Amino acid sequence: MRIAFCTLGCKVNQYETQALERLFARRGHTLTPFEGEADVYVINSCTVTAVSDKKSRQAVRQARKRAPRAVIALCGCYPQTHPNDIKDLPVDLAAGTGDRLGFVELVERTWAEHREKATALDDAMKRRTFEILPAGGLEGRTRAMLKVEDGCVNFCTYCIIPYARGPVRSLPLTDAAAQAAKLAGEGYKELVLTGIEISSWGRELRDGSSLIDLIEAVCTAAPECRIRLGSLEPRTVTETFCLRAAKLENLCPHFHLSMQSGCDATLKRMNRRYDTTRFYESVTLLRKHFDTPAITTDMIVGFPGETEGEFGRSLDFIRQCAFAAMHIFPYSKRPGTPAADMPGQIPNATKEERARQAAETAARMEQDYLEQFADQLPEVLFEEARDGLWWGHTTRYCKVGVRSGENLHNQLRRVSITGIGNGFLDGKL
Repeated sequence: MRIAFCTLGCKVNQYETQALERLFARRGHTLTPFEGEADVYVINSCTVTAVSDKKSRQAVRQARKRAPRAVIALCGCYPQTHPNDIKDLPVDLAAGTGDRLGFVELVERTWAEHREKATALDDAMKRRTFEILPAGGLEGRTRAMLKVEDGCVNFCTYCIIPYARGPVRSLPLTDAAAQAAKLAGEGYKELVLTGIEISSWGRELRDGSSLIDLIEAVCTAAPECRIRLGSLEPRTVTETFCLRAAKLENLCPHFHLSMQSGCDATLKRMNRRYDTTRFYESVTLLRKHFDTPAITTDMIVGFPGETEGEFGRSLDFIRQCAFAAMHIFPYSKRPGTPAADMPGQIPNATKEERARQAAETAARMEQDYLEQFADQLPEVLFEEARDGLWWGHTTRYCKVGVRSGENLHNQLRRVSITGIGNGFLDGKL
């Protein structure tokens, strides 16, 4: 079969699509661009916001319009949490977030037997084991995702993902180290440890191990690779964590701390299990133990009940933290979550205006952070050529563009920073 993929959402979805690509290729199938003709179109969906749901539906309809006789397979978080929506979509196969090996076989069977609409959805909350999949994509990539954890039991009041992914399951430490070594041997220069909530890695193993044990094992198994961490909960960052992490020479000093709000009252309504004092303690510890670390975060604006005063406190707090970069999201109502039924729902226009103000503040902080690297000589991992420049990232995930006639793909090169662009660094080899 000629198979085309469309991946929406987070790094976990990116990892799982890469695993599916490998599984299909091993079975003799051919990958083809999603924008072209294919026998099978796989949409790996996201449901973190209403916009994510809309994008998933659009991708399905685009594929059906492009190839009326192709098999359209929708998988991921959207069908897992919205099975009734699938009835109105032109899909031949709907599967969720589990049993990816079984999904490959279902796609083949659906294509071979020209089946009517098939559905393969389980109860995510009953899952107890981590499904080990082949890590890394096919040729042409520089950075590999290494999924080490699945599931979440935090049950933040705005979030539907625990219902889509189920309880915490961890990739065993020895398997994680083996996969890291294998990816390094395949030529990847950077590995990203990812999961739905990697701070909970090891929770269900009950053997005393924690995320820092996993990080040390992966860094040791792939010493020539940069190791980058996915999103962390503030509770992860302790004095002990920082002391051990700072000794790992190939660990990138880039830490994405999940914040969501800079107001304690809002955090409480969100059921976030920390306050701004604890969050700022994590920021302070990272800056104590690492040289100019890139501390990045997410922020939701317009959460139910958020007053102008609470939003103002959030703006003040992000300025205090001086983040290197931020992702700003207007609150999106997710039916089935407690926040969807909370009083004080904020009008869309107000949410958009608050998002604009927060984004302006974030952009100024990002420029301030980038200016610290003027005239420095960071090492850059180059990924792609675009608009006449080669683009890559530093260990702190600062984006760098240089002009060069060389093919720099997947090369680590020292770069002299010559200027500060809008959200990136200019440089020369």
